[in-house]
Amino acid sequence: MYKLILSLLAAALFLGSCGSSENIQKLTVASSQGDCVGVAPMKCLLVKRDGQTEWEFFYSNIEGFIYEPGYEYVLEVKVEEVEHPAADQSSLKYTLVKEVSKEQKTSDNLPDMPTGDDLQSGPVE
Repeated sequence: MYKLILSLLAAALFLGSCGSSENIQKLTVASSQGDCVGVAPMKCLLVKRDGQTEWEFFYSNIEGFIYEPGYEYVLEVKVEEVEHPAADQSSLKYTLVKEVSKEQKTSDNLPDMPTGDDLQSGPVE
């Protein structure tokens, strides 16, 4: 009986540690930022998640990462859920784990950037 209880306890600890493993993602960060609109017009990083071919706007910050224009980065980031985010805050927190590479270059196939007029809210006539 003691061995059975000990085995069950060991299995529960093992499975519990598997469920709490860190969520690490690989992001490629473009060499230039894009104009985007969150609460107000702002600059956003352009990123590709591992396996993606298209750039997407990244509205969050990456703690520990200092962006420098003119360089394309490959990063490993830890992604954690924020328990009670503010209304204008992301429900995910990104933290730099490792800067895999930093290459001075102009990123390929960046999306067309809107002009200042395109960032105004309301219908365009």
